[in-house]
Order: sequence, then C-alpha cells, then structure tokens
Amino acid sequence: MSNDFDESSLNRKSSQGLSWWFANYATGANDRDKEGMRKARRIRRISLTDRLLNHPGRLSILYFLVLIVVVTGLLLLPISTRSWVFTNFPVAFFTAVSALSTCGIPVVNTGEYWSMFGQVVILLSIQFGGLGVMTFASMVALGASRRLKVSQRILTASELGTTKLSEIKSVLSVAIGTFVIAEVLTFALLLPELFRINHGQVGRTLWQALFYAVSAYNNTGFTPDATGLHINRWGVGLPILLSAFVGTLGFPVVLNIVQCAYRRISPKRWTLHTKLTLATTAILVAASLIWFLVVEWDNATLFPTDDAGMKLRRALSAAVMPRSAGFDISWVPDVSNETKVFMSLLMFIGAGSSSTAGGIRVTTFAVIVLICAASFTGHRDVTVFRRRIPRRIQMTAVSVTTACSALALIGAVALMFVTGCDFVDAIFEASSAFSLGGYSVGVASAGNPASLFILSAEMIVGRLGPLTIAYAISRPMAPEPIRYPQENIIVG
Repeated sequence: MSNDFDESSLNRKSSQGLSWWFANYATGANDRDKEGMRKARRIRRISLTDRLLNHPGRLSILYFLVLIVVVTGLLLLPISTRSWVFTNFPVAFFTAVSALSTCGIPVVNTGEYWSMFGQVVILLSIQFGGLGVMTFASMVALGASRRLKVSQRILTASELGTTKLSEIKSVLSVAIGTFVIAEVLTFALLLPELFRINHGQVGRTLWQALFYAVSAYNNTGFTPDATGLHINRWGVGLPILLSAFVGTLGFPVVLNIVQCAYRRISPKRWTLHTKLTLATTAILVAASLIWFLVVEWDNATLFPTDDAGMKLRRALSAAVMPRSAGFDISWVPDVSNETKVFMSLLMFIGAGSSSTAGGIRVTTFAVIVLICAASFTGHRDVTVFRRRIPRRIQMTAVSVTTACSALALIGAVALMFVTGCDFVDAIFEASSAFSLGGYSVGVASAGNPASLFILSAEMIVGRLGPLTIAYAISRPMAPEPIRYPQENIIVG
C-alpha cells in the first residue's frame, strides 16, 4: 500500500505527494487540469458579476461612491485650482458630492477658485450625476454582461419612469438623446446674449454657454462666471429658466408629451403620472409666484428696482428655481424667515419623478394630499382624474415622506449643533441639500468641515433616493404565512 504523503522517487507515480497536487494547479503541467482551471476562473468571474448584478441598489451605490472618490481626487490636485495649490479635502469632497448629486451648493467661488481643468471636472460630474445613478449603473451592467438582470431592470424602470421591462434598453437610449437635444438647444439659445456680454470673446462665450446649458438642464446651481449673475439678463435667464423647468418635469413626462404630440393624441389621454405632475407643478409655481410678489415685494435685494416687469421676471425665476437649480443665490440670505420656511417646503417637495432634481417628488406630495383628502371626506379609495391610486403607491408615498422628513430634521439638528445657527437656517440648508435645490444661506462654509460632511450625507441620500438605499441593504422576505385579525385603532 502506497503512502500518499511519501515524497520518495519510488512513490512519485502513485501519489507524487501533496506537492504534486499543488504543482499541477500552480504550474499547469497537465493540459486537462489547466483547462479545468480556466473554466473554474471563468465561473468565478461570472458568479462575481452575477452577485453584483443581483443587487442593483448596491451597484448604484458603489458606482456613485467610486465617482465621488475619483472626482474628489481630481479636485484635490493643484492643477484643479487657479492658484496651483492643494485644495482642502472637505472642500474638494463637498464640491464633488455637490456636482455629482446635481445639487450645486458652492462652498467656493466656481469661476474664481477652480481652474479650467477643475471646471471641466465639475462639468463632467454634473453630466454624469444628471443622467442618473441607476441609468449609468445600468449602462455599466450592460457593458459587463451584455444584458440586464430583472432586478436591475426594475430599478432602472423606476429611475426612468417606465413600467415595461422590455423597453429599458430603448428608453436608456432615448433618455440620453433627450439630454443631448435639450442641452444643445439651451447652448444655442445662450450664445447670442453671452457673446454680447463677453464683448465678442468666442472661447469664453462657448465655454460659458456649454457650462450653463449642462448645469441648467441638470438643475445644478454651479455657474462658470465669477458672480453667477448673468442669468439676471433676460437673454441668459430665460433659456436657463426654461431648460431648468423642463428638467424638473422628469423624463417620463417629457417623453409622454412628445409621443402624444407626435401621434396627435389628445392631452386627455396623457398618463395619470403626466397629468398629476403637470397639475401639481403648475399649482406650486403659481403659489410660489404669488408668495414672492406679495411677501417679498419690498425686498430690495430680490427686486433691486421698482420696475414691474423686472419684478415679475425675478419673481418667476424665484418661483421655479428653489425646487430645482440654485442659480443666483445672492438674494437668498436677505429674505424673511417666513419665506425661508416656505422655500424649505418647496425644496423638500422637489420636482417630478425621474427628473434631474430631488426632493420627495411632486407626485409623492400630490398622493399625500389626496390621501388626506380621502381620509377627511370619508372615502375609501384615493382617486384623481377618474383613476384610482393603488394602495401600494399610497404606502410608498407615506414611507418616503416620513423617511425624508426624518432625514431633513436630523440634518437640521446636526447643523445647529456644529454651527450654532438657528432652526430656520438649519432646516433651509438641510432641505436644500437633500432636495438638491442648490440654495444656501451660508450655513455651510469651508471653515467648518463638519457642516460640509453633514450636508454631503444629505446630498448623497437625496441623489440615490431612500428606496435605492433601502433596497440595497434589505434582504428578500418570505411571505407571511399568517395574516392576523384586523382591529381598529383611534387616530387623530
């Protein structure tokens, strides 16, 4: 009987010892074993990819965090600043998160502090962030596996606002095409006025038009000029306002309107999501316009002159921008506390679903209002436009609103601890960061790194969305085998 552990030459043929076992896999002496190794490695690679794609929420978070690390690293380099110095880490990190999340709260002057290289990095970050975490994560998944898992398609469908999983690939292409068309049109409309402002400087005009076009449609408050006040000129402000407004509607709404117009379908046949988004957005914009004209009529910072046309334009810009892009924040610290609270509510509500802006979304806010109306009037079903809203959608709206309210409140309290600001300013800053509104009253500063990290956390959650994070950390739950008896409780 041979000894398996005998390393002698006489026993080599029968066992070759443990060294033979390791040597065959390490050196590849046997062709058959080498083929087995290749298959094993291929299986391991596939299983790793499958494990990653089986958790698209985690893939999205990983993708976003990798982008933050890369952009932060680039902004830390001396080449990113005009003075060729290493940027403070909290400033670089906050700027990277603010750009990638499409929030746009600036902690330093973008035009004066960052070099052309740094501004290009910020611009690319805005574009990558605006296209959506799930969209780009899906593109990465497609490139890695040439297919999309069902779980990946579900989250991508939620991000892009489609309900048919078979349409995901085509919708991804249309979404990117819509981004390109909107930004190119905005770029073209901005050229004439910016050319006059820059006194014929072609290079500077082209760069500012490109930066404003990308920043406007992606609802980001970064501006390429030192003051950020070019938008006060109607030739620049109107294209930016229109582009930002279209961006707030969300891709599903824009696509549905375009498709119905192309097929000559009546607006009555728009989807319920489109109708509810447009109706709620119109109400919010009208209420905001009336608020700024009535409450802030005598605010000399917001309305520098008494010209009625100028006041109407400035009020319209103030009514649209808080829910999306924080362009021209010079007047924000000087508004009344009542207006700050009102703006906090607008920013918390945010824009349309699957849009480049954040917040709990106008459809979520509308569903909450409809639930309250049905409850107060004694109706069992929640209906709007002769359609009944499913219970699952109602539960999601309540869950998202509750979670986001807690997040904004926790952020505000944390800011009060680290900065000593009052609650109004703290809730304003926290709501702006979470909803990616881009407005600031000066609570966040380069001299207080803790405030930058708090707001960065708010922006990350606001960009990813609470549902994506919940999906990433949750595990599949088995169906409940027992449904317990129902019993009423007293509420209210």
